[in-house]
Amino acid sequence: MVINLELLSNTLRPTKLSDIIGQEHLVGENKVLSNMIRNKKIFSFILYGKPGIGKTSIANAIVSELDRPNRFLNATINNKKDFDIVIEEAKMNGEMIVIIDEIHRMNKDKQDLLLPYIESGLIILIGLTTSNPYHKINPAIRSRVQIFELHELNNNDIIKGLKKACDKLEDIQIDKESLKHIANVSSGDFRSAINLLEVCYAASHNKKIDIELIKSINSKPIFFHDKNEDGHYDVLSALQKSIRGSDVDASLHYLARLLEAGDLDSIYRRMSVIAYEDIGLANPGIGPKVMAAIHAAELIGLPEAVIPLGVIVTEMALSPKSNSAYLGIKAAINDIRSGNTGNVPKHIKTSSTTYKYPHNYTNDWVYQDYLPENLKGKKYYQFKNNKYEMNINKIYNEMKGGKFE
Repeated sequence: MVINLELLSNTLRPTKLSDIIGQEHLVGENKVLSNMIRNKKIFSFILYGKPGIGKTSIANAIVSELDRPNRFLNATINNKKDFDIVIEEAKMNGEMIVIIDEIHRMNKDKQDLLLPYIESGLIILIGLTTSNPYHKINPAIRSRVQIFELHELNNNDIIKGLKKACDKLEDIQIDKESLKHIANVSSGDFRSAINLLEVCYAASHNKKIDIELIKSINSKPIFFHDKNEDGHYDVLSALQKSIRGSDVDASLHYLARLLEAGDLDSIYRRMSVIAYEDIGLANPGIGPKVMAAIHAAELIGLPEAVIPLGVIVTEMALSPKSNSAYLGIKAAINDIRSGNTGNVPKHIKTSSTTYKYPHNYTNDWVYQDYLPENLKGKKYYQFKNNKYEMNINKIYNEMKGGKFE
């Protein structure tokens, strides 16, 4: 008997958190979501992460275990009237858990409609998104919810889930290597792995699945896993280190691996970090250029998105490098966290009458202390030997009349 593909996925969908594959940082013993279920207390939150790693399963398991009124909405498909109906149902029930898929696409009208009810607790929101909510979700929503990132599933997680799926398929014959191959080509997407397993089962002879059959159905190369099974984050790390090391060819290679997997969000985030951490003041124009390339890639989508991303990564690799500003802010934060702060000097407080306005002085500069007394003379920023920083340091000294190094 061949079980319908959608039915298999639904049959495997967990009804309790203990059945979730992976995500032990949220659903393991004494972890936040598990404790929430045990305490019968739920609050609004957003789950974000790559497709097929358990966002919907976690949401469904929570409402199943709590057994409270709930509704499932999609920010793209459901209109404002659908949201109105859910709010009215919540008022009748006194509370409603509302799961909203693709919450990053929820328009302002829907957000404005929900906000007061989320704040009052009438609506308990569980948002699901593949996009980083710190970039994509309206701050008004973010301030009213907790945000939890789901981790990418590893091969062991996927294989564990596939074995459970095999129990649902009558007389299936599949060996460990074939299970491992399905896990590899799924690139951490459990739903994709389950779907591939069932298609192979439906297309098999005598219900036997081997690697040859899998490859005939899914010939996708294994981009995130080489012979040593280097993972997704290793490829991202390799991209950053290659750009930092000014190896343009290696940079393009690792960019290509990420692009072939369609992982644009990770590329965007990592390029943004590199622009300010590794290139910094050696080429301060690179930050806006990276944002422009990201915007262009988002606008045109794949496959053409590879063009602006290839151009900007090439320029980043060839650019001069400096981490002086990055080291400066790290040192300042370390002082704050260690309690090395002190009071704001009186002459630069809001109510000060002794503040010297630099624009009233030659070169728009006048000597006065800005750091707290106990940090006077502290140097967080140490300029590096590149053209831009040497130039602005020269201008800086000229502005101060050459008095200080």
